[in-house]
Amino acid sequence: MNKYEAEFSNLVKSFRKKHMGKGPRKISTTFCKNWAICEMEGNLSPVEKFIANGQDGKQMLRAARTEMVKEMYRNNHPVEMEEFLQSEFVDLFVDIDIEKDFGMSIFVFNDDIEQKFSTMK
Repeated sequence: MNKYEAEFSNLVKSFRKKHMGKGPRKISTTFCKNWAICEMEGNLSPVEKFIANGQDGKQMLRAARTEMVKEMYRNNHPVEMEEFLQSEFVDLFVDIDIEKDFGMSIFVFNDDIEQKFSTMK
């Protein structure tokens, strides 16, 4: 992870903390073409971990978590990320493995951010 990917990870963590009350414990970002791929560990709150132990808890929590994150970005445009990358946010793909407490978010931008930030020192 280069310094730009690390800074993007910090932006994602602070965005989630601001809009969800809690950010992931650890984020690792990789730029690939026009994608920022974020691997996230430690996403779930203690209450969510408790809910996941129930009969239908895992599926309900996974559906709620993925839809909630997508909705959060639809309702709160990630201006700070766009300004940092000098690129327009286009879409977001989200998934989480509740048992492993491991999630992935793929942010799609309108520019090749991998090329843009691999040439910068």
